[in-house]
Amino acid sequence: MDREACELSRLMRRIAETPPEFLDEPCLGKKHGRVAVSAVVGDLCRGYGVEVPTRALEAFETGTVKADRNRLRVSLVLCWLLAEPWFREANIGQAPLLPLLLQGSRELAENVAADQFVRDPERREELARFALAHLGFRPHGETRAQAEDRLSSLSAAERARVLRASREAEERARAVREALARKAAEESADKATRE
Repeated sequence: MDREACELSRLMRRIAETPPEFLDEPCLGKKHGRVAVSAVVGDLCRGYGVEVPTRALEAFETGTVKADRNRLRVSLVLCWLLAEPWFREANIGQAPLLPLLLQGSRELAENVAADQFVRDPERREELARFALAHLGFRPHGETRAQAEDRLSSLSAAERARVLRASREAEERARAVREALARKAAEESADKATRE
């Protein structure tokens, strides 16, 4: 996040204007879907002068509808966002585009449906900030600390991690309470048998 990007509102508006085709059913195998995500990703990367090995593009064609549909749809929305003219002007050709589209889309898709990134203003902001951060940018007018803090507060993945940790801590506390109650009951029983 060392470089300053454009205004966040510009990217959020771009996401809000995502054409319906980018939320259409991704092709998975030969029998499902209408959008060849691998072709969209390949075109985007080539447009930035990044040659993507055919093997890497296969990750955008394979999987199951249940497990990979949302991930591929998030990849499509990211492709739409990354086609925004500001990114071309910023010369992001050497930025980690493929990791953002592969691992980044997987991380985002674990907690949020692709269409939520288009419809919900907070999810739009999360997506824009996530993409900028993974490409080494921060929104215009923000310090690195401000950008990191805001992304962390918006992140559905972070929220899910905190909820998981909270549930685990509560489970541990419950187990400790139960163990203490058993120990107290055993001590009480021992005391009663001695008297």
